[in-house]
Amino acid sequence: MTFSIVARDPDTGALGVATATAGPVVGALVPHGAAGVGAIATQALTNPYLAYDGLDLLSGGAGALEALEGTLARDPAPELRQLIIIDAAGTTAAWTGPSCQGVAGHLLEDGFAIAGNLIANEAVLEAMASAYREARGLAHLSDRLLMAMEAGAAAGGDSRGVGSAAIKVFHRERYPVVDLRIDWSNAVMAELRALHSEVTSGDYAQFFRKVPGRF
Repeated sequence: MTFSIVARDPDTGALGVATATAGPVVGALVPHGAAGVGAIATQALTNPYLAYDGLDLLSGGAGALEALEGTLARDPAPELRQLIIIDAAGTTAAWTGPSCQGVAGHLLEDGFAIAGNLIANEAVLEAMASAYREARGLAHLSDRLLMAMEAGAAAGGDSRGVGSAAIKVFHRERYPVVDLRIDWSNAVMAELRALHSEVTSGDYAQFFRKVPGRF
């Protein structure tokens, strides 16, 4: 039902997660993260507590794999879940339960992880990975996440279509430095790109640079 990516910028240490699905408000339950801790996408038959428990384990010193195993051990139906995790060092881990619907799988690489279920085909995941690799020269992690999501959608995305999407990036502060949601639309990726442009340049970007920070 959903395709997602988690990633770490090796130059800045920023952590991000991006996701899209056929249904509404994917940004409400799937993407999670914390600066200096990690980023998680929890999907398929979504259990948001996998993300909360995973971030707690990461903040306590666990690595991505240990956090994955620890949070799945608490879940009553792990066979229905899909989960990708990246920790503050850029190490990744993933789980695709055997009962996830349709075409389902994940890819792990150094510094990012991708997963999808009920996707149109396995090429969706590789298209996302290729786009993210090729975009590594871009200045902002959110640009690279956006390009990965656009590539996934262009390759077929969710087999039922794309109705909502979200991008979150965390860097130093407790609040996300990028927090974008298109909650329901017939033109999700076009609207996500337009919103991304609006908040990363121009008046809003100037305003955001003045928001108080503590770190």
